[in-house]
Amino acid sequence: MDGEAWLVLPTYNEAENIERIVGAAGAVLSDCPLSGYRVLIVDDDSPDGTGEIAERLAAQRDWVHVLHRKSKEGIGPAYLAGFAHALEHGASYVMEMDSDFSHDPADLARLLGAIEDGADLALGSRYVPGGGVTDWTLLRRAISRGGSLYAQVILSLHIRDLTGGFKCFRREVLEAIDFQSVRSHGYAFQIELTYRAVQSGFRVVEVPIVFRDRTEGKSKMSWRITAEAFWLVPALRLARRPPPGAPAAHVAAERASS
Repeated sequence: MDGEAWLVLPTYNEAENIERIVGAAGAVLSDCPLSGYRVLIVDDDSPDGTGEIAERLAAQRDWVHVLHRKSKEGIGPAYLAGFAHALEHGASYVMEMDSDFSHDPADLARLLGAIEDGADLALGSRYVPGGGVTDWTLLRRAISRGGSLYAQVILSLHIRDLTGGFKCFRREVLEAIDFQSVRSHGYAFQIELTYRAVQSGFRVVEVPIVFRDRTEGKSKMSWRITAEAFWLVPALRLARRPPPGAPAAHVAAERASS
């Protein structure tokens, strides 16, 4: 694959995870057929010292970069800042992933593989054959699955996992969807990015992944994030229309390889 891949890792109080996740992600990306790779840590002024650890990692490894933000504003704004930084520095592919090992770094290679096979946006999907979740309560499973189904129905999409945050974009997708104008934060942020990509006619592929609950640190999930998605999804349907002359959207699901 020509061009660099940038992995954006948003952090807030991830001192227990950040060094391990950066090492694991770097090991996977170094084995991918890329011209180059970078890991960008976007830290929201973590009081537990995550930012200081990130700076140490950047001093030790030339492929690690750090972007410090002055306050905790949510995962959506952190990703937007990371995306803008990556594109400004020449990224051809921009990836997003949780920093707590909920997403398996080994699956980065499979997302890039889907892009190499022709996808414009590859989604790590829990809800296609071969995907799944572990260590979740029944309530959290219902909230996540229900949120995706709700967005599917309201937005008339055939993508099964709309709330997940494990993705790989071609830079052309982010440039076309005006990502800087996205103002949502949690689940709604992920839904809106994918919806804009589909509305703009890009090919979206779901790659099956298994999501594992974090073992270190504290979850950032809240009822406020869930409520935001509930009211924002209908607003997206009312406000977002395909641009004139946009091609028909293409959505596919890649089955797990044996």
